[in-house]
Amino acid sequence: MPMLTLDELSLEIGDQPLLRDASLVIETGERVCLIGRNGAGKSTLLRLITGEQQTDAGDIRHSPDLRISQLAQALPDELKLTAKAYVSGGLAHLARLIEQYHDQSQQHMDAAGLRELEHLQRRIDAEGGWDLERRVETVLTELEIPGDAHLENLSGGWQRRVGLARALVSNPELLLLDEPTNHLDLAAIEWLENRIRNYQGSVLFITHDRAFLQRLATRIVELDRTRLTSWPGDYQNFLRRKDEAMNAEALDRVGFNKKLAEEETWIRQGIKARRTRNEGRVRALEAMRVEFAERQRFRPEQSARIHIEQSEQESGRKVIELKNVTHGYGGEILIEHLSLKVMRGDRIGLIGNNGVGKSTLLRIMLGELAPQAGVVKLGTNLQIGYFDQMRRELDPDKTIAELVSDGHDYIKLNGKDRHVIGYLRGFLFSAKRAMTPVRALSGGERNRVILARLFTRPSNLLVLDEPTNDLDVETLEVLEDRLVEYQGTLIVVSHDREFLDNVITSTLVFEPDGKVRSYVGGFSDWARSGRQL
Repeated sequence: MPMLTLDELSLEIGDQPLLRDASLVIETGERVCLIGRNGAGKSTLLRLITGEQQTDAGDIRHSPDLRISQLAQALPDELKLTAKAYVSGGLAHLARLIEQYHDQSQQHMDAAGLRELEHLQRRIDAEGGWDLERRVETVLTELEIPGDAHLENLSGGWQRRVGLARALVSNPELLLLDEPTNHLDLAAIEWLENRIRNYQGSVLFITHDRAFLQRLATRIVELDRTRLTSWPGDYQNFLRRKDEAMNAEALDRVGFNKKLAEEETWIRQGIKARRTRNEGRVRALEAMRVEFAERQRFRPEQSARIHIEQSEQESGRKVIELKNVTHGYGGEILIEHLSLKVMRGDRIGLIGNNGVGKSTLLRIMLGELAPQAGVVKLGTNLQIGYFDQMRRELDPDKTIAELVSDGHDYIKLNGKDRHVIGYLRGFLFSAKRAMTPVRALSGGERNRVILARLFTRPSNLLVLDEPTNDLDVETLEVLEDRLVEYQGTLIVVSHDREFLDNVITSTLVFEPDGKVRSYVGGFSDWARSGRQL
């Protein structure tokens, strides 16, 4: 019997269809990755499984006792809680069972009551529920989380770890993970990979991290144009078979359209043709017209087309220079006696665990934050494009088009005016979606908005702090291509190993001894040297 069955689900939000007759079966022990474009409805599908949202039609079937746990895409809301208290919330159902067991055991019971008590005990035994404190402490230790720390005092990366600990502590039979690598550092990602690889239950996860996906997925399920399609095997197998399927679909579409055009020409012929008209052929044409309308509904979506507006003016040869820079917070030194030069055309990736000071170093390098000691010199003729990790540019009340164009109908690209709606289509926003307020967007759509806004500004120095979070794989790969073509200087902070390998030529690594060191090559070149964070 399958662990979970989704049977012909349909769902519309507003006037946007997300699912139409979508079906999926998950078996015990599977690790299924759900992929699709931003805004396609992947996170919504997880909420349907947990019961947070209801379908318009269709059935979701599983055992009533199935233990499901979820790591949502958003960071935790309960910021006043300690990490330990928040993680303990993942065992709240067990705490209730134990309380119910103790209450019932104090009462005088007949045979039926004793059977109910035995049933409660078996449920608690099955989940190892008699030692809740130890289970919480174990997962906190494994993720190196300080249990007494309040969530409001933790960075986004550490909050993500706490959320992950809460999802794992109940040892669920079905684990739902929505972008689990977001905000995690490289060490935590590798720990999570190992944990999931050895996990005894089933996992349904959403991720943009291709290395994570390739290592873990035993099956790919794609949410594309309201339908779910299952592809057995790993990500590389999916790419190969998907390409073959798209080519076959294109050939079929050409053949169908040609046949339809021929039949339409025939039906429009003159009196002589009408006298000899074959009624079966007429009915076949009517069926083809219906099929054409259905095909139009599922026609391939437009591909991403990202443009980066480059400055016409080159920067000076020396872009940034740091001399003996030291900086820290609350008596803790993050950066000590750092000296480095960034030269025109350099492509640098900053690597390090959460909280070591990567974003702080970026702000120092850009002159936004004065170091406690040392000197920072910015080069001449700099035009800087800065992708801020905290998304501080977003006004939730503005529409996508208003935010990207500063309220104008046209933007300037390569010296020419271009309508903002046409520009946004390249970032996979339809004309209708472009008029949506930012507050209604998914995480990936918000990131695409920031990139669309950023890339309209001419630059010769691009600084990208975690630009890949929440992006769908298609947009991510197009972004990589444009960054490879970018002629200016590039500085990137990312925990996406494949992204780093594809766009940078040197790394600046925050190492365990507190030093920041430079290495030639991408992430894999650094990792092959045997060094660790």
